[in-house]
Amino acid sequence: MARIGIVGGGAFGTALACVMRRTGHEVRLWAREPEVVASINEQGMNPRFLAGSVLAPGIEATADLGTAAEGAALVLLASPAQHMRAVAQALRPFLARGIPAVSCAKGVERATLALMPEVLAEVLPGTPLGVLSGPSFAREIAAGLPCGVALACAERATAARLALLLASAKFCVHPSDDLVGVALGGVMKNVIAIASGVAAGRGLGENARATLATLGLEEARRLGVAKGARAETFLGLAGAGDLMLTVGSLQSRNTALGVALGEGKPPPAALTEGAFSAAAVAALARKLEVRMPITFAIDNVLSGARSVDGAMQELLALLRIRP
Repeated sequence: MARIGIVGGGAFGTALACVMRRTGHEVRLWAREPEVVASINEQGMNPRFLAGSVLAPGIEATADLGTAAEGAALVLLASPAQHMRAVAQALRPFLARGIPAVSCAKGVERATLALMPEVLAEVLPGTPLGVLSGPSFAREIAAGLPCGVALACAERATAARLALLLASAKFCVHPSDDLVGVALGGVMKNVIAIASGVAAGRGLGENARATLATLGLEEARRLGVAKGARAETFLGLAGAGDLMLTVGSLQSRNTALGVALGEGKPPPAALTEGAFSAAAVAALARKLEVRMPITFAIDNVLSGARSVDGAMQELLALLRIRP
């Protein structure tokens, strides 16, 4: 067994800490919030981000990045996408040479339109990089329910080695060498989930939601191919798998956001990763000259450029004419 450093004490980082502890690894989890560190160490719970879940015993939480990274065989970066650059820069002095860093965030950096592996490549030059993504609700992972994810590295042999390190009987890790595809699949499912939620909130029915999800997956594939990903990646866990989970459940904060918008409610103050990424994905699609009408419609709603009803008319048109 190995020592695993996890950076980010939110719901997903905490859930990953549970998986790694149950696998038998020593886990050090960094959290920014002192109350999260204290509650994990003293109560074995994270009520702020994962309320009601009893965590695997033996997780060591810390507010010190150096402690989290010290002696780690692997560091999992589970900070929100828009904070990934700053967190990785702070981690850099403590990350030993040759130790892999794996992004677990699903987003596009708004300022640069960069995917998370591109951000890490800039901030952590020379570090072996990976991306972990797939259908993985944090609460279910923390509860020990079965889950399958994809782990991509530039070298498939590295991905296979890390997959063996992280995998367990209930946490299946499938190696890949398509960094862009795995990273982008996780981003796009959030944006399409908002569209699916809007359709649900407007009472358009399950047929419409399934159609939007299918056309949304095609948008993800087109954008991925334009960025150098392989088309088949979007039929796997990080593409279709993650999309099916997210669009079909109100456990998804992105789907719930879409439902609220569809019902005419204002968006919550704390927006989701999909909401933060929609503008960046739309800008990236325009830059690469990829037609993505569902993404554009959701970006317009979130930015206030279009009303929900106006966007719905655009989305309904997609049900009649395939883009």
